[in-house]
Amino acid sequence: MATETIYSELTGSVWKIQRQPGDLLVADESIMILESMKMEIPVVLPDGGRLIKLLVEEGMAVKEGQELAVIESA
Repeated sequence: MATETIYSELTGSVWKIQRQPGDLLVADESIMILESMKMEIPVVLPDGGRLIKLLVEEGMAVKEGQELAVIESA
């Protein structure tokens, strides 16, 4: 199985983490919500798989292009 890194598409902060390492995920499922300029933006997976590792915590500031999580592709 191949691993894939999920990156932030914007600068903001991690508002809420919705999934934990080990969780099985389906395509288009949100693993966390980022907050930027008072807007909530879900981080959605393009493909399904298993969440291997979270690289951020709730409340943490993130920059565009920053690594957020690692998933194992299905």
